[in-house]
Amino acid sequence: MLQATPKNIHIYLESNPNPNSLKFVVNEMLVPEGMSFDFPNPESAKEAPLAQELFSYPFVNRVFYMSNFITVTKNEEVQWIEVQDTIRNHIKNFLEAGKLILDNASPEEEPSGEDSETVTKIKTILDEYIRPAVEQDGGAITFHSFKEGVVTVTLQGSCSGCPSSTITLKAGIENLFKRMMPEEVQAVEALG
Repeated sequence: MLQATPKNIHIYLESNPNPNSLKFVVNEMLVPEGMSFDFPNPESAKEAPLAQELFSYPFVNRVFYMSNFITVTKNEEVQWIEVQDTIRNHIKNFLEAGKLILDNASPEEEPSGEDSETVTKIKTILDEYIRPAVEQDGGAITFHSFKEGVVTVTLQGSCSGCPSSTITLKAGIENLFKRMMPEEVQAVEALG
């Protein structure tokens, strides 16, 4: 009789610009490439068993899944040094048990339809220049809309509530768009 080989999960930690978020990087893909799942509160995690379990810790404020990492955002009352091993071990034990991190969950659907040439160019700049840097920091950025010269994006994961996200949005992302699309883009704003 063959026994199932236990998973050997390795997790390393990466800090990011948000001091209240920590990125837990796993040695396997957790969700399909290009998909992300943001759980800003326990109610939003009803189809995400791991996120539900992490919210049982009173210091956990947000959980975000993408590619091969989970970003956890904590409250300011505790320091990461006090709780990071607890979270890492919880994630490791959950994954090594072979449990699914999602139950029938699907990411938010982007509205379908033909994009204008300007919107296509905006999405290309987001995909090629901005998204990789934001993902490196444990977050995600998605296009929401473009109207009257204003690009509106959605920030998720470590970017949500990050003290430096406004600076990054205005000084980094907005300036990049103004340089690359000076005739079309006057401003970049984040939802929420």
